[in-house]
Amino acid sequence: MSLAEESPKSVAKRMVGMGIDRRRAPRYRFIADAEVSEILSDTKLKAQTSDLSIGGCFLDMLCPSPKGVEIEVRICHAGGTFTARGRVAFVVPNMGMGVAFTNVDGSQVAVLQGWVSDLSSDNQL
Repeated sequence: MSLAEESPKSVAKRMVGMGIDRRRAPRYRFIADAEVSEILSDTKLKAQTSDLSIGGCFLDMLCPSPKGVEIEVRICHAGGTFTARGRVAFVVPNMGMGVAFTNVDGSQVAVLQGWVSDLSSDNQL
């Protein structure tokens, strides 16, 4: 099976098996609309989250940004919006990218913590 045929979850599990998982916090299934802006180029891309943690998220998108690119991500869910700076931690070609949050403003921390708290009761991946 090629990478293009695998789900993000199976790719992540395979990466864990290879010792590549470097997450510091539990992640949770989380579907929400997102917008990504590359900091240097100001390129704006549409995406959808598939999982979320205090430290980052996975964004489903056909044309992910390259690994290491600095981005700003805006996630909209249930009438709320979360915005943070991040870095592309890994890329799954034609599927999406893992993002590590690098700078979350104080007011945005509360939004993220609220969402993760709501998710933590029953759907840790």
